[in-house]
Amino acid sequence: MTELAEPKRARGRPKKTEGERDDGNRRQALISAAAQLFHLKGYDATSTREIAAQVGMQAGSPFYHFGNKQDLLLAVMVEGMKQAIERQRAACAAQGKDLSAREQLRTLIRNQFDVLLGPDSDFIPVMLYEWRSLNDAQRQTITRIKDDYEAAWTPVLQALHDTGQLQAPVGLARLMIFGALNWSVQWYEAPSTTSPSSPTRRATLDELTESALQLFLPDRAAAAAT
Repeated sequence: MTELAEPKRARGRPKKTEGERDDGNRRQALISAAAQLFHLKGYDATSTREIAAQVGMQAGSPFYHFGNKQDLLLAVMVEGMKQAIERQRAACAAQGKDLSAREQLRTLIRNQFDVLLGPDSDFIPVMLYEWRSLNDAQRQTITRIKDDYEAAWTPVLQALHDTGQLQAPVGLARLMIFGALNWSVQWYEAPSTTSPSSPTRRATLDELTESALQLFLPDRAAAAAT
């Protein structure tokens, strides 16, 4: 009697079961809901019960995915920084190779405003507002990811400094630029006197980008003419 050959095993990672895929989706849903609520209400004022309710889960379900609320906060910040890195990579890849250092900085600034103020922008403001709610080890985790994100700015600022367009030391300039851009989350939306629930945005993201670029790198020709 001829023995049947064993079926060949598929190469690579085994496929996730439906339950495993669902767990991943639920975890991501919790992170997104937490980002929205932490941004809207603040970390301390938001309960895990509210987060679970927002995604249609039982009150204790978040603890299946996260040890505690602080771990969920860390996951929100990690997700935000990973998204920021991917957006920045895509923006830089789309700009081409022949742009001047000034145009490269424009691309980086525009992307930063998009990360802070554009669609799905709850994550990074939570990191800016709730940094003190992390423990030391968690802060180190976020700092490492943030350093990777900011590293793309250094060669651009160095090129501007080498050509005299940027007068300040590169390290200080980077810190001050990020400080100025990040603060926009505090003032970008102005309260509306007619509709308090629908604040008015003070400018488009493109307008913000041009204003920031002129602030950091004044047009020398225009300045000389005045």
